[in-house]
Amino acid sequence: MSQATQGNPPVVTPLRVVIGLLLVAPFVAMLWVSSYAKVDPTFIGIPFFYWYQMAWVLISTALTVIAYKLWQFDQRARKGGDAR
Repeated sequence: MSQATQGNPPVVTPLRVVIGLLLVAPFVAMLWVSSYAKVDPTFIGIPFFYWYQMAWVLISTALTVIAYKLWQFDQRARKGGDAR
C-alpha cells in the first residue's frame, strides 16, 4: 500500500520540488563557470567574474530564506496546524 493511501501525505509534492529548485539554483550557477569566466561587463571597476559571484552570495541568501519559509509552511500543513 502506498503512503498516500494510508492517510499520510506524499513525500514528493510540488512545494517540495520548488524548495529543491531554490536550493539547487546557486550550485548550478556557481558550477557553470564558463558562463561567468570573463572580465566584461565591469561594475564600478570590478570584473564580472568577481561581482557575479558576490551577487550570488546575496541571491543564495534570499533563496535559502524563501526555501526555509516554504519548508515551515509545508511542515505546518502536514501537521494540520495553522498554515500561516
